[in-house]
Amino acid sequence: MVWINALIQGVMLGGLYALFAAGLSLMFGVMRFVNIAHGDFIVVGAYLIFTFVISWGLSPVVGVAMVVLILGLAGYINQRILLNRALGKDILPPILITFGMSIILQNGLLELYSADSRKLPTGMFETASLQLSDQIAVGVLPLLMFVTAIAVIWALQLVFYKTSLGRMLRATSDDAEIVPLMGGNRGHTFALATALASVVVGIAGIWLAMKTNFDPAAGPARLLFAFEAVIIGGLGNLWGTLLGGIILGVAQTLGAQVDAGFQILAGHLVFLLVLIFRPTGLMPKVAH
Repeated sequence: MVWINALIQGVMLGGLYALFAAGLSLMFGVMRFVNIAHGDFIVVGAYLIFTFVISWGLSPVVGVAMVVLILGLAGYINQRILLNRALGKDILPPILITFGMSIILQNGLLELYSADSRKLPTGMFETASLQLSDQIAVGVLPLLMFVTAIAVIWALQLVFYKTSLGRMLRATSDDAEIVPLMGGNRGHTFALATALASVVVGIAGIWLAMKTNFDPAAGPARLLFAFEAVIIGGLGNLWGTLLGGIILGVAQTLGAQVDAGFQILAGHLVFLLVLIFRPTGLMPKVAH
């Protein structure tokens, strides 16, 4: 039963990793570049919800809305003013810029909040669980986290395939050069894609704050987990990202049953095996 519990916990953890990875997958799918500061923006979301709810005493609902709104606007402005200028055939400039942003965000958070780790208290959800049997239980908080991941990915799929914005994003993904010929504004479309990804980043940051401790230096590890989930699932495939997150989460929780120090390494080993045998991921994006 210990192994079954570990498997269930791994699946639930995979929901958090999928939230980490969904924004990264979206930006890569549309613009073909990896935001090195992605994990740091997740941590910014965690600090924002902590500030609004704990420091300012706002309602959690108001705090969540503010985090999502602020990060969405920040993503749009950042892409429109800064990153669009760096995008081109050379992938190095945006990588260097986002690397610099990562350093700035980490040091900015360090100045504002110190190096102390924080965690958002969740009250009764901290220990609440659903008893599936005498020996198997599922935590309410991890379950809600997993349901959120499914809902977010479903919503993104809905936007991509049922809206005019989605059609423009898919056209941009296929060939960004023809967007102006269709009457679209490529810079605006890129900024909207980043805003959408940043909203998901905000949601991921909120769950990170509730799930575990975080500090200003926690971003790179979040980026690594997100990147591994994206690669395992398949670049540009959002449901594949969920599968990749689940596989990574299960690998880590099962690895922890073997040895506590093996937890993170087990996830990295699974990632390496997928790279060796399926370099395009388990569910690579299919051209439409």
